[in-house]
Amino acid sequence: MRIALYGRGFGPDYDGLMKEVLRVLRNAGTETIVYTSLMNDIMRCDAENADYQTFNTYEQLKDKADVLFSFGGDGTMLDSVEYVRDTAIPVLGINMGRLGFLSSVSSNETIDAVNKILKGDFEVEKRSLLELVGEEQRFKGINYALNELSLMRKDGSSLIVIQVFVDDKLLNTYWADGLILATPTGSTAYSLSAGGPIVAPNNDSFLITPISAHNLSVRPVVISDKSVVKIKVDGRCDAYDLSLDSRTKLVDKGLQLEVKKAGFSFNMVKLPEKDFFEAIRKKLLWGNDVRN
Repeated sequence: MRIALYGRGFGPDYDGLMKEVLRVLRNAGTETIVYTSLMNDIMRCDAENADYQTFNTYEQLKDKADVLFSFGGDGTMLDSVEYVRDTAIPVLGINMGRLGFLSSVSSNETIDAVNKILKGDFEVEKRSLLELVGEEQRFKGINYALNELSLMRKDGSSLIVIQVFVDDKLLNTYWADGLILATPTGSTAYSLSAGGPIVAPNNDSFLITPISAHNLSVRPVVISDKSVVKIKVDGRCDAYDLSLDSRTKLVDKGLQLEVKKAGFSFNMVKLPEKDFFEAIRKKLLWGNDVRN
């Protein structure tokens, strides 16, 4: 099996864990390819065996891995989308961050999870992505998002006016701080903090969630992910922030955006004992008596 290791880096506290992961992979005879920015940390904890191939781009990873391990938090896993793109390489999120909805494997579960992967004891869960149509140059070809597309007014500017059309029919004109168009995966991210619903990841839907809308009767809307959404921003400000997950650009008002479901999925590794609703209960402390 061929394994790719991806992450932004890790501190000495995780050296022991990473050394054990590398030992397990080596004993299983895997071919291991490491993200370039991770190599310094790999060298620190396992210098004598650190003769690995490296990758730094999508092209260098393509056709080189059967599974990718993402070491970090949910943000790191979102960043991994840039490198796997349409390769269909399944991604396992190993949580070295905090909340970890996407990076569901904790540090003390890592070795067991790695062994399951090597035995083929896992499923692949396909997660839909958003695609921003016609803006490939603005986002350097990475014009899609696993969690959400968001529009936000610039710091200190007045409310922005956002017209949203679903399949060329006007949904609403929002006077708000911004708007989120989220996937089911993104329903537990920014959209949730703005009052959006939690949607199970196997739903074929998108969420439209306003951010601090001026009209208090405005509520989030769930639509089919087969729909094409068009968005136009107006208002007193000349520009606004447009984000795809963690990638943000300043965009002039008046530009019409078109968003649809991407033509490929993000393949997420799902281990047998992991369950979405269990994760929700655990992460959001549902069912816990927190009065004391």
